[in-house]
This record gives sequence, structure tokens and C-alpha cells, in this order.
Amino acid sequence: MNTVVDIVRSWAASDSSVNPTKEILEWVEQRNATVKVRIDKTDFEKDGFWYYNEEEGCICNRNHSFFSVCGYQRIEEGKVIIEQPIIIQNEIGYLGILCKKIDGVLHFLMQAKIEPGNINKIQISPTIQATKSNFTQKHGGAKPPYLDYFMNAEQYHIVVDQIQSEQSSRFYKKRNRNILVELGEDVEVEVLPSHKWMTLGQIKELMKIDNLVNMDTRTVLSCIPYSTEQLTASEKAEIRSSFKDEALYCSMFEPSRENLIPILYRYINNYKMFAEGETRLVPLHELKDWEFTENEIHCKHDYDFKVVYCDIEMEGREVKQWTQPLFEAIGIAVFGLFTCVENGVRKFLVHAKPEVGCHDFIELGPTVQMEPSNKSNRKNELEEFFFTKLEEQQGIKKNVLLSEEGGRFYHEQNQNVIIEVEKEETGVLPEGYFWVDYATLNRMVQINNCLNIQLRNLLSLLDI
Repeated sequence: MNTVVDIVRSWAASDSSVNPTKEILEWVEQRNATVKVRIDKTDFEKDGFWYYNEEEGCICNRNHSFFSVCGYQRIEEGKVIIEQPIIIQNEIGYLGILCKKIDGVLHFLMQAKIEPGNINKIQISPTIQATKSNFTQKHGGAKPPYLDYFMNAEQYHIVVDQIQSEQSSRFYKKRNRNILVELGEDVEVEVLPSHKWMTLGQIKELMKIDNLVNMDTRTVLSCIPYSTEQLTASEKAEIRSSFKDEALYCSMFEPSRENLIPILYRYINNYKMFAEGETRLVPLHELKDWEFTENEIHCKHDYDFKVVYCDIEMEGREVKQWTQPLFEAIGIAVFGLFTCVENGVRKFLVHAKPEVGCHDFIELGPTVQMEPSNKSNRKNELEEFFFTKLEEQQGIKKNVLLSEEGGRFYHEQNQNVIIEVEKEETGVLPEGYFWVDYATLNRMVQINNCLNIQLRNLLSLLDI
């Protein structure tokens, strides 16, 4: 049986006899009630492990591991138009999920994991979620469980293995390895108390609950290669029978014959070739609009985050106590995606969007990607139309608060919205916007650094 057929079957299975959804929610609640977590904001340099390196102009630790925080500036026509702290984390970590058939249905091994910045302690996370510093044990802690399956993935069936970007408004050229590995039914896997098997349909249902399924799970699942696999007529017929959204099925498996990839790449590549301006990393103390206090770095005017320093104690981690800087969100961003049905095919309105820390300058993002400080600064009629639809609750298919990367961000949650419209309602599109079917986006996500994390996360929310 084709793996894509198995994945769609799992997507259609909104519950499971292996671990019923009711029991999963009770498991999360019980672990939240019993796990000990202490996170206190404290002063920079209090323990001496993290400190401001005057020579390099960055916040780093004594081991020069994990990450650092330095200054970023974008210059256009000789003027600084953007400046902010930014996270430098050059290493690539694992975001890995194991899956295997249980009782004939594909299940995914998910983890109840706490990150220091999580707004609600435990979130449903990949099987393994580890920086290179973690799994090479630079912190002196234990090796993450299940690591060997991903280090030796060639022994199994690799469904996804892609290096994808992370939040480019906070990270500088940060990427992680999104990997999904299918094990044979005869492979015995020890299931730790922190992990449970779930169907894809169960995970999708859990995504409807605010802040329950974390960003790392969402990005891995968004990379599943539905539209690149060769399927027989009988396999397509079986898949089609699982879809209630016929237009989404057609968008994934029977897309329009128009080849949009050259058009998208032409726009993206023109930007990379001709965009004016210069970006540079600078010492934090050269950021004129930002100031240090004893316990934070904040902007002198409205901005979307500040840098705080935390003393953390947490059960269930390779290291139980540590200190680190975190980027604390100020407000809630809105990430929105328009969808329509054209000639029986579901399409999505994407925007080619440059970001300050983007690895390759620009990626495809959602229709609307609006940080809190910019919500009142709508750039075009399309953004105005989106917020009108949202305020009037018209055509809402998804509207959920979801957390961002809890390992580096403190209590950052953003509103993820999918709204169905008639294509004609959006009128003539501004430059850089494109109506695209799912198959096109799914092919592009198999290539590094084409779809940004916000768009990937929104696509992961779609219902069958």
C-alpha cells in the first residue's frame, strides 16, 4: 500500500482505539497537574553563565553553545530602516516524528513536552525535538530518547527529510531538519510515559484547541509529500472517498494543469536578484532604538517583542535547571490565509514575503502576516478586506490561537485564521500575491526554504 494512502487513512481516523482522544486529553491534563515547572525572570549575568560579550556585542554563554543574541540592521539608501535584536543559532536541530501501522492504521508517536516559553506548560510535540547542542550532549545532559531512529533513518522508510526555515522575524537564517520516519509493523518501539501513539486525524482534532499542538509538530506534518507521489487509479479512488472537502482533494491530487511554479520562482528570484538594501549584524549596543535594563532589552517605541532573561527549573528534560534569554512577545500576531474554490479546485492566496532573518531573503507566506505593532498599519485593500471578514466572522474555516517556538520565545501565541472567499471578492491582486493550489505548495515545500513557517503551519490545520 502506498504510504500516502496510509497517511490519508490516518487523517480520516479522527479517533483511535489505541489511545482514544479523551484519554490523550486526560494524559495531558494529568501531566500538567503533576509536573514541576518554575520559570522566573531574573537579571542578566546573575549567574555568570550567560553574559554580554562586549567584544563581540552579543549575549552568549560561557560554552559558546546553543545560540546567541546580537543586533540586526537593514539599511536602505544609507538609512537604517529596521533594527532589532536577533537570535543567532547556526546549528540545525531535529524535529522528528516516528510513525508505524498499529491495527492497520498509521499512528504517529507524539510527545507531551514542556518548553520554557510555553504559555500552558505541556504541548503535543514531535517524537524528538532537539538542537544539535542537545543531541551531541554539549549541555552535559542525557541523550534525547528515540534519537537513534533518526540518526539511522536509512534503515527505515523516510517519508520526509527537509531542512526548513523557522521564524525569520526573530531568528537569523535559522533552520531545522523536519523528518518523518515510518517504521515497519514488526519494529518494537518502547513507548515512554511522555509519549503516545496518535492518528493524524487525532492530531488534527487536537490542533483545534488553543496552544495544544506545538509549532514543531505542525511544521513536520506540513511537509508530508501528498502531491509528489505516483498513485494508481484505485489508490486515488480510495483517497477521494476519505475527503469531505472534494475541492481540497482535487487541489492535492487532481490540480489544475496550470504550472505556477515558474511564475512563483520568477517573482522570488527577481526579488533576490534586484532588491536594494543591505543587512548586517551589529553589536547590541549599536541599536539606537533599544536599551538595556538589568533584566531586559526593550525598544524605546512600540515593537513586537523584548528580550528577557529567565531562571528555569523543569522536570522531564535532559537538564533539570538552567538559565537563558527568551524573546517575550508583546501582543498577538495574526497569520491569515484566504482560500477559494475555482473550477472545483481549492486554492490559497499566498504572499511572497521578505523577512529580516530569512535564510534566502524571501519565502512564500500567508495572505496576511501581521505583527501586533502593525495591525493598524494595513498596507493594501486586501489586508483591509481580510480584517473585515475576520471582524464580521464571515467564511471562517479556522480561527485558533497557536504557540510559537517555546524554546526561544516566552509566551508567544498567534492567531491563525483561514477564511473562505469567492475569488472575485479579492479583485486585482497587489504585487507579490498569487492564488495557488495545494499541489503546487506541496511540491515547493519539498525544496528547502520556499514556504515560510507561518504558511506551513496554516496548511497543517486543513481538514480532510
